[in-house]
Amino acid sequence: MKTELPSGLVVVVKRDCPTCELVAPVLADLASRGALSIYSQDDPDFPEGLAVRDDRELELSYHHDIEAVPTLLRVEEGREVERTEGWHRGDWEKLTGLSGLGRDLPDWRPGCGSLSQLPEQRAALRARFESDTLRARRIPLAPLEDVYEALHERGWSDGLPMIPPTPERVLTMLDGTSRAPDEVVAEVPPDLVPCSVEKVAINAVMAGCRPEYLPVVLSALEAACNDDFNMHGVLCTTMPVGPILIVNGPIRRRIGMNSGKNVFGQGNRANQSIGRALQLVIRNLGGGRPGEVDRATHGNPGKLGLCFAEDEEGSPWEPYCCDAGFEAGTDTVTLFAAEGPRCIVDQISREPESLARSLAAGLRGVAHPKTVMGMDALLAVGPEHARVFREAGWSKTQLLERLNELLTISGEELVRGAGGIAEGLPERLRGASLPKFRPGGLRVVHCGGAAGLFSTIFGGWAGGAMGSQPVTREVRP
Repeated sequence: MKTELPSGLVVVVKRDCPTCELVAPVLADLASRGALSIYSQDDPDFPEGLAVRDDRELELSYHHDIEAVPTLLRVEEGREVERTEGWHRGDWEKLTGLSGLGRDLPDWRPGCGSLSQLPEQRAALRARFESDTLRARRIPLAPLEDVYEALHERGWSDGLPMIPPTPERVLTMLDGTSRAPDEVVAEVPPDLVPCSVEKVAINAVMAGCRPEYLPVVLSALEAACNDDFNMHGVLCTTMPVGPILIVNGPIRRRIGMNSGKNVFGQGNRANQSIGRALQLVIRNLGGGRPGEVDRATHGNPGKLGLCFAEDEEGSPWEPYCCDAGFEAGTDTVTLFAAEGPRCIVDQISREPESLARSLAAGLRGVAHPKTVMGMDALLAVGPEHARVFREAGWSKTQLLERLNELLTISGEELVRGAGGIAEGLPERLRGASLPKFRPGGLRVVHCGGAAGLFSTIFGGWAGGAMGSQPVTREVRP
């Protein structure tokens, strides 16, 4: 609750401020003329000989945003109507309606910083005076308990060290969004637990996010909890898949995401922590823990969290968000259920047809060379491969059409026993020609470092209504 101000004149000072010392005679003059309430941030005996209220806890200074001392306020019926900072004779006389103040003083002196604005104080004060806005259950720790080990022992960790979600950190994280802390973002599978913005912020803290990443995490959670994405199924499958996050729009640059060298690897805080935050919410709120609902036979390291930005500026094509129905320049996050990345190396092809054939050959192996129309795929085309298509004038649509043509496979290669492999399709399909991917099941993005003639494949899980479909959400503040 905000500390109420007494009506009349109110001044906030501290002894450790030369300007406050300078105006002490003015304060004595004002006190002798009428109502003046003095609050001291560091010494209730300053100024000497005057009635001073103790604000060493900085409650009044915090609640009324005192940025400098001395600050003089005029208060009517408990409401501030005017203030001035530092010492300026004209401003003090105008505010008080009195003339002749501080005749022996210089006309102007700047004030000093308020103790309530010190960086080391601000977060602690906020936690002290605003933590009642947080609704999450508090978990007390024993005096000798190691907080980092406690996070592991209580089952909240993904196996890596985590940042303790103190009230100070959670409140700071919530600054990253305009959404109310108690707004329910989604019901998180598999347990379908309602998850508030505050709960997402807690897990974002533990994941190592900065506040400006929070809108992306919130939108990613909305996408993950959409029935089309089918997060419950992604968890329950024995395949090694997990959600991959693809970020488009100006927000990529604002929050410092990586779309270039080592784009799927370590080293970028935003990429690493955003994907991790989503996975922690699913684990800690939804109950999606490995060995329980998460039944993956092998899993993949990306299940810790895999998030990257598309390189829109260097791409020869429109960004992925346009494929999802949004305009270029829209901040979006897309979730795609996929296994870990695999590299396609083609150092020689300089013509689009040759390179498309190389990419198709790599894509043939998704899940199994004989698996058709079952698994989607995401093709991340690297800049040097993209240059081949750019110079030939191939659009993304043209590339996808050619890949799908090249990946239309004779049933003779797909049936059981073909190639000496027992795995395969029923014999009745021997005379058919079947596409590797369902319509729209192959998707293309552009990212990666400029050196190296490489692209990357992410094999998907069961596509379409029987499995998981990519879901894109606009990122809102």
